[in-house]
Amino acid sequence: MASSNFVDYVKIFCRSGKGGPGSKHLYRDKLTMKGGPDGGDGGRGGHIILRGSKNHWTLIHLKYARHIHAGDGESGSLSRSFGKEGDDKVIEVPCGTVVYDAETGEFLCDITNDGEEVVLVKGGRGGQGNWHFRTATNQTPRFAQPGEPSIEKTVILQLKVLADVGLVGFPNAGKSTLLSVVSAAKPEIADYPFTTLVPNLGIVSYRDGKSFVMADIPGIIEGAAEGRGLGLRFLRHIERNSILLFMIPVDSEDVVKEYDILLNELKQYNPELVDKQRILAITKCDMLDDELLEEMKKELPQGIQTVFISSVSGMGIPELKDLIWTEINKESNKVVEITHRPMEIAYHEVEEEIEEEIDEEEEDDLSQYKGIGWDEL
Repeated sequence: MASSNFVDYVKIFCRSGKGGPGSKHLYRDKLTMKGGPDGGDGGRGGHIILRGSKNHWTLIHLKYARHIHAGDGESGSLSRSFGKEGDDKVIEVPCGTVVYDAETGEFLCDITNDGEEVVLVKGGRGGQGNWHFRTATNQTPRFAQPGEPSIEKTVILQLKVLADVGLVGFPNAGKSTLLSVVSAAKPEIADYPFTTLVPNLGIVSYRDGKSFVMADIPGIIEGAAEGRGLGLRFLRHIERNSILLFMIPVDSEDVVKEYDILLNELKQYNPELVDKQRILAITKCDMLDDELLEEMKKELPQGIQTVFISSVSGMGIPELKDLIWTEINKESNKVVEITHRPMEIAYHEVEEEIEEEIDEEEEDDLSQYKGIGWDEL
């Protein structure tokens, strides 16, 4: 997928439909002069609805559709006829989309399943007609209830990729190469850091027609949780993965240190990520012989399953697939629920700047324009 086509963050303005007013109609015909109230209720305003869709992989279809408006409800009419309801506006989003309030950063909802619908902004209720306000002392009410106004809300949509296993490692650790070998994905591969700028998904074929989804996450460096490198932008995609595959090259100076750095960055971003099942893959093992590999096994982190692989020669790839398949099918590793923290909203002092510009314009000396016709108007 081209990097320009991968959009995982959009801000949109939503406005629901306003409710239609109730009718104040009084019944009249050629035989009835004063038939009493028969005004109908106004129609409900349209909702803004989010719907999960497996046909969308990114939020690119919303990149240039920043204003979403639902239809207004129509007014009630005679004979207690209800007004037509406003048209609902359905926004299709990829599964894994999280919605936040753009003003407060509050978590609003989460779309995880295909066809799942959530009413994001409710339409205004229609007003009641004068039929509802008749009483023994006021048998001919000449008033009706207005419809409720529309609701406006600015929301932020974030996509968190749904995958069974996520690849975590420093730049140039061999993540994209592994994905290209075990799946039909074609990520960009080069010999310089940060080749992968957006997450890539691949369907990995397993035995007997079985398969699982693997996500290649852009490289993490020390300080990523504080904004270094690609920062926090893509760390959120790891939250959706059932297990994490840490990848460290065999030629690293200190495998344990690099593993601890990666684990610490995930912990700083979201402490819940540390509870996920982890597998360690030592990559580029075709560079070493059997004797050196045996020596290296003594310097590995403790308490984590380790596999030695080589994407070029195919060494250890079948064993890695077996291990991943076993782990993702364990009930304890299935993603049941994710706690979404409130988003930190960076407020820019735009309004203050505009006010300062207005004040400066008001303080301009207009005496320079005297004598050119303005003072005669």
